[in-house]
Amino acid sequence: MKRPLWLLLPFSVLGVDALSKLWILSRLREGESQAVIPGFFNLSLGFNTGAIFGSLQGLPDWARTLIFSTAGLAALFYFGGLFVKESTPPTERAALGLILGGALGNGLDRLLHGHVVDFLDFVFGGWHYWTFNLADSAIVCGALLFGLHLLRHPASAEETAKNG
Repeated sequence: MKRPLWLLLPFSVLGVDALSKLWILSRLREGESQAVIPGFFNLSLGFNTGAIFGSLQGLPDWARTLIFSTAGLAALFYFGGLFVKESTPPTERAALGLILGGALGNGLDRLLHGHVVDFLDFVFGGWHYWTFNLADSAIVCGALLFGLHLLRHPASAEETAKNG
């Protein structure tokens, strides 16, 4: 895929994520919920000041900012470097594009709001899953795709570790 075309993936994820968050912020207040499929799927607006699954929320703001900024920039440079390498296989590049787009979406939230906007709320049987957003979904899908690619192409994993 030509370089400008594959750049569309992370920026498309970022754009769709940002638009979905603007939409939900215009519809619900924090803590409000609206059933879409009763007993299974709700739109529930929540703000996550922590990390994955709400971890690190108890830390002072300065510590969270330091951790998220350092980890975010390190991941952005590492995965971004792999993403733009000419030798990166298309499946790996697609996975990295999803991860980058999701990371940019949640990073933009932290810059603009000081927290991540979450609103997708699922219930499976009696288990209530953590509320998440489209950026989170892109990161998870990208990580799964990346893992599957590396399982199917172990030589690519060795090349990534050696040259990454």
